[in-house]
Formats: sequence, structure tokens, C-alpha cells
Amino acid sequence: MASLHAPVAGASRPPSPEDGGRATLHDLACLGAGSSGNRPACATVARRSAAWSSIAQRRDPLSSQETAMEVGILGLAGSGKTTLFSLLTGSGGALAATLRRDQAAVGMGRVPDPRLDRLSEMYQPRKITPAIVRYVDVPAVGGDRPGEASLNIPELRTMDALLVVVRAFASDAVPHPLGSVDPARDLARIEEEFQLQDLMVVERRIERLEKDLARRRDPELAAELELLQRCRQTLEDGRPLRSEGFERADRQRLRGFTFLSIKPILAVVNVGEDAIGEDAFADQRWQQWLAGPATGCTSVCATLEREISELEAADAAAFMADLGIVDRALDRVAREAYRLLGLISFFTVGEDECRAWSVPAETPAVEAAGAIHSDISRGFIRAEVVPHTELLAAGSLAACRQQGTLRLEGKTYPVRDGDVVHYRFNV
Repeated sequence: MASLHAPVAGASRPPSPEDGGRATLHDLACLGAGSSGNRPACATVARRSAAWSSIAQRRDPLSSQETAMEVGILGLAGSGKTTLFSLLTGSGGALAATLRRDQAAVGMGRVPDPRLDRLSEMYQPRKITPAIVRYVDVPAVGGDRPGEASLNIPELRTMDALLVVVRAFASDAVPHPLGSVDPARDLARIEEEFQLQDLMVVERRIERLEKDLARRRDPELAAELELLQRCRQTLEDGRPLRSEGFERADRQRLRGFTFLSIKPILAVVNVGEDAIGEDAFADQRWQQWLAGPATGCTSVCATLEREISELEAADAAAFMADLGIVDRALDRVAREAYRLLGLISFFTVGEDECRAWSVPAETPAVEAAGAIHSDISRGFIRAEVVPHTELLAAGSLAACRQQGTLRLEGKTYPVRDGDVVHYRFNV
């Protein structure tokens, strides 16, 4: 029998399907290139398509860790999306000159968690490892020729969620590509693009299925055709696929299409310093959009967040106190993205390391063990579980055992948000 706080097993993602794109947003995305901030330099990795030349990934202390989720960041030119990316990942922009306009920047960002902070204060471990998010600052592709793809569709399709930065500040130095500032309009325009791209995929597949079914009867193909016809009607009605509320079996059937409009989407409104504290979502259009499933929104002042990030910790705290800022906007962005994907965190603790692990809500204990290491899942015996609140109150796992708050759970136990888990296993 053994117990282990294991190093993270490497994870790989399936290749993305290649798809074409329309040029409706291409010029907007290319206008004012560089105005939204700098991109970090990274080592080039090999995920390529005809429309996209390469991703550039900078080595980060977190880059060897398994990623809880992958979030694509996009927005119109001058929205501040790359500034937000740099702030979320702490990557800065010193090496931006090494990246071409068709290269995506990749970086890791921490998910702040006060529970992990308190557990770490108790254990004083040599290492503290928070949950992480892999952010991809996705650029437009192509040059200035008409008809080229407006969005980096193959790369966007691999994302677990999409973060759309929309601009709510005026600037004479950086004109808005549409001539006026209207964040709700900008979001709607990008959403329309997602739906049109998905409709192209649906129509191509329906055409192929109808030809196949004309030659032979196949219940599986017929069921797929019926489902895709439902998707087509939704998209033609101007609604995203996430609004359909598909059953689990249908979602599984649609998974391989990697539709854009079915993904959770977080809208981040980048406001000016004069609008901090104001309600950025009073517009009725926002209320209608937020009424849909798998959507979220928050506001951030990227210029102010950049100023705070450049200060020492004590100075930053004093600066925020003077402005009445209780919570960093960047922390809200990370937490909201985490929530949209339905993820929870459980913890492993000890003098060597206190760590947060990310799994979907209701994940069985044996599957959650696999997030730490496949050997723990394979050799699972029992999980010792205690809520973090009980552990903090008791002061140690030994005290929890004495008090009877440390439970032994089996393979099917659904791990809860905030659980502290110690696995027993044998391999």
C-alpha cells in the first residue's frame, strides 16, 4: 500500500479539425495591430493548419503541469485582449518582437484560491501549487487579401472555453475599428461569426449524410442527421448551440464537431479608469445575453490592472485600498472562467506540497485520483476525505481522525469542492 502526492502526468489534446472561415472580422482584427499590448515569446510548437502558421509558447514555471482548462482569448483590434493575456499569465511583453501577427501566445495563469492559502499557512509547505488555466491569445490569420479567414478557427475549436474581450473605453490614440464604442454590439458580432462558422460545418455534414442515407439505411447516421438538422435550425434562428440544452448523449455525439457556439463564453468588458465601479452591464442587451446558459461576464480596467501589477505587493495593497478595490479584477476573470466550465478544486496537503487539483463537479474519487497520477487511479483502495473547513478547525489530519471528521470513501464518492483528499493505493 502506498500514498502519494504525485507529480502531474503529462496531458495531450486531440488534433483539431480544420475548417475554413469568413472574412467579416479579418480587417477589424488586423487594424491597429499591437495596440492591445505585447505578446510573450515562446518556443514554437507544432499545431499547424493551412490558415495558421504556428503557436508560440514561452516556457513558464507552470507549463510542465497538467492544465485544468484551456481558454482562448479573442477580441477586436484595440480591445486590450493581449494586455489582458499578459496580465493573466504574468508574461509581460519584453519579447513581443519575436512573434509574428499570425502567432498565438500561450501562457499559464494561476486560479487564486484563499482556501489553498489558508491550508498553506497551516502546513508551511516547501511548495504551493494552485490550480492553473492555460490561456491562448488567439490572433486573426492571413494578410490583407479579401476572402481570408476572419478568425483562427482551427485553434479556437480546441479551446474548452472562449474569453471575448470587448472594449468600453474611448481613445483618440486607438480608434475603435467600427468607429464607435459599443461592447454589447461587438460581442454580438463575434457571436454571429461563431454561429456562421458552425452553420458551415453543419451544412457540409448534412449534405454528406443525405448522400450516404440515399444509398443505404443506417440508424446511427439517421439519428445524426436528425440531430444536425436541429442544430441547423437553431443556428438559422440566430441562436448559439449552447442555448439548446442538449442531452448528454447528444452532446457526446456532437463533441467531434468542436462547435464554437456550444462552448462556454466569458465576456470581459475592458473599461476606462473613469468608469471603474460603474455597472458595465446595465444595457438590456447584456441582460438578454446573460440569461442564456454557459455565459458569464465581468469587467476589468486593463490599464489600472497593469499599473497594479508593476507595484510591489505592499504598495499594490495600499494603492488598491486607496481606490476602494477589494478584489483584483484579474482574479475575478480566472474564477469566473473556472466556474463556467463547471470545475471544482480538491486539495492534497503536506509539508512537501499543498496543491489544488481541478476536476469537473461530481467526479468520482477514483477518476479524481487520475488527475494526480494514473497509478493512484489504477491502484485505488480508499480515499481519506475531510472538508477543508474541518481540517482548518482541527489543525491536522491526525486531529480530524480523532474527532471522526476524516472519512474513508470508495471509488464512487463524488469529490466535493474544497475536499482535502489523501489517497490509499497499491500498484
